[in-house]
Amino acid sequence: MGTHAAPEVLGASAALLGAVRSASTDRADRAAVATDRSGFVPASLPDGVVFAESVDDVVQAVKLAAVHGVPLVPRGAGTGLAAASSACAGEVVLDLSRMNRILDLDPVEQIAVVEPGVLNAELNAAAGAHGLFYAPDPASTAICSIGGNIATNAGGMRCAKYGVTRESVLGLRVVLADGRELRTGRGTIKGVTGYDLNALMIGSEGTLGIVVEATLRLRPAPITTATAAAFFPDVAAAAAAASAVIAARIQPSLLELVDGPTLEAIDLALGTDFRRRGGAFLLAQTDGFGAHLEMDVLANAVEPFASEVLRPDDEAETEALLAARRAAIPSLEQLGRVSIGDIGVPRGRLAEAVTGLHEISERTGVRIYTIAHAADGNLHPMLVVKPEESVTEGPAKAALGEMFHLAQRLGGTLTGEHGVGLLKRDWLREELGDVSLEVQHAIRRALDPQGILNPGKAI
Repeated sequence: MGTHAAPEVLGASAALLGAVRSASTDRADRAAVATDRSGFVPASLPDGVVFAESVDDVVQAVKLAAVHGVPLVPRGAGTGLAAASSACAGEVVLDLSRMNRILDLDPVEQIAVVEPGVLNAELNAAAGAHGLFYAPDPASTAICSIGGNIATNAGGMRCAKYGVTRESVLGLRVVLADGRELRTGRGTIKGVTGYDLNALMIGSEGTLGIVVEATLRLRPAPITTATAAAFFPDVAAAAAAASAVIAARIQPSLLELVDGPTLEAIDLALGTDFRRRGGAFLLAQTDGFGAHLEMDVLANAVEPFASEVLRPDDEAETEALLAARRAAIPSLEQLGRVSIGDIGVPRGRLAEAVTGLHEISERTGVRIYTIAHAADGNLHPMLVVKPEESVTEGPAKAALGEMFHLAQRLGGTLTGEHGVGLLKRDWLREELGDVSLEVQHAIRRALDPQGILNPGKAI
């Protein structure tokens, strides 16, 4: 049975929390699951948290939520960047982090079946023992969960070549808003029977159903990987170089851009000297049997824009470069509260995007640091404000709005891989239009007529 409800938790939520197997209304537990890494701070704490350890636990919680009309907020590792798993008074968090088993890993079929709480890096470690890897690799790979990756259709540094999460999810087991279990997709690489409910669930941020199991596609580890690191006078030159790589018609497995201010933050956190070497940084990799031939073409495309191009052949040096890129967000979190943008633009307009972001920073007075998955035009402009300042109102909110309008003018999008959550809903209609938004609302009502699954998020 659940714990006794705290005095402020009454009525329907108390009834649900008192009936499930593992729940808490302890203030510390509620505070721990109230928000994510988005910088958003809810005005109140959720009524409680249910710690699911099995599919049966999820089914029980959802059925009780449906009976009592209690909103449920699914939560994985809490590393989201759009406040999609934030929760407040009147809501109960359904924590899936204890459902963390790899149920099957077939190295012949190159498929893994996992529970939603499995961490991205843990799956990759298990796959690596068989000479395989799981392609989606968010910067938070060491701490983010597969369930959260599926909920947001997460990307990462390798997605330019291998695609975002949707391209690696073959099938799902989902608990619907009435407690029924739905299986989507299949366990084969190909399959087109019926509507693609699998793709519909991926990226829905827990608003259409709760993922309790995923069948994932693994891939052979590349036989060879080549790396290049380039420094540039400024971020516009680095963005132009990235566009030149795309124009050269090669397919890098990784092409990451980091601007000068972010390099300074990384140097401060790690003791490196990147900023001294240039005003921006581009990290590139190619892989496969022709990795070094492709890298020759890539380096030739980059060199006219760069002040320095390195071709490390030492694995430790390569890993240090990758670790520095992954450290960008944690480094900025040492400077203040961080809100991470996620705009996408056509790849040939990267330079215009980074120039526009600099102008937004000057105009609003908000510090903006920029990194980008440059091979697919996905920029992460990161706002850093003082710990006591809000990211959902005032200058920060204005800067977020201007970022979206910049992307829109350049033919881009509000979010490339982090999702909408709470933070970006204000601008949805401008991008989607009335008809698309009405269709999506109709789908949501059909699957969750009471509106109990992660209300207020995504659409």
